[in-house]
Amino acid sequence: MSTATALRLNLGGRDRNPAGFLCVDLEPSADIVADLSKRWPWDDSTVDEILAQDIVEHLPDKRHTMNEIWRVLKPGARARIEVPTIRGVGAVCDPTHVSYWSAGDFEYYEKGNFARERFRNSYGITADFKILSLTQSSYTNKFGEEVWKANVILEALK
Repeated sequence: MSTATALRLNLGGRDRNPAGFLCVDLEPSADIVADLSKRWPWDDSTVDEILAQDIVEHLPDKRHTMNEIWRVLKPGARARIEVPTIRGVGAVCDPTHVSYWSAGDFEYYEKGNFARERFRNSYGITADFKILSLTQSSYTNKFGEEVWKANVILEALK
């Protein structure tokens, strides 16, 4: 598929929107205005790529967020997520963060992973991902506090 026809979404990224992506945000200046805490406005398996930098921690329900990412992605499509983790102060210092993440959270959405397979039905997890890459990085903020982020690339398995 050519990039001209690909549906590539940059969630919550009005201030950093790479070429070829549509910006999705609550702000009226976004390409697509959508409330991602509700059902997402795309049909099943219609999105080619998702970029989610510093947005999922602003969404209140991890399972809903991950299930929706999986639902809208085409088979084999990828999601690239960057999220501050509880390993440092970045996850809890921002007053608008409403969900708190660790790198280990993504195991609950990885097909075949013990945590996912054990709890998927009782937790309401429908997402089936393959973790292609999972790294953590840190920096020191101006107050000398360490901020940690997880960076994950997920492939939708369908």
